[in-house]
Parts: sequence; structure tokens; C-alpha cells
Amino acid sequence: MHCWIYKSSRKQEMYLYLADQDGYDDLPEPLRQGFGKPSLVMNLELGSDRKLARVDAGQVLEALRVQGYFLQMPPDLEPDMDYGDRP
Repeated sequence: MHCWIYKSSRKQEMYLYLADQDGYDDLPEPLRQGFGKPSLVMNLELGSDRKLARVDAGQVLEALRVQGYFLQMPPDLEPDMDYGDRP
């Protein structure tokens, strides 16, 4: 299945996979508001055997087939903190 991947203008490391290149306007309004302006990152042919960095390709494919999109949320990042030597 061919899909288009967009990054969010509002949330770093949030990505939206669309089954239809022009499908952004058909998304639920709350999703569009939270996602912000989409910027195309890439388009690719997605199969269940394809490796993706942070999500399972099978889950993405299923969401694309059922609802036409998949929202990849940012990972929970915790900065490395150096508290120095403590007594």
C-alpha cells in the first residue's frame, strides 16, 4: 500500500501516515487542530515486512485500511540529567 507521511507543525516527532495524499482535509477536526499544518516528509510503499523506526508496519497498514490514517505519537523522551556528585 502506498502512503504519505507528514510531520506536525505543532508537536515535534509527531507523524501522520495517510492512505490518500489529499486525505488531510477529511480527517476529524480535533485531529487536524492538534496536528497543525502538515509538512510532507516522504511517501513510500508500505508492506507488512517493511521495518519502520518506531511503529509496527502491520499496525500502520491496518489503520490505513480501516480509517485512512495512522497517527504516530512522539516517544516519551527524558533528557539525560547530570546531577553531579551528591553527598
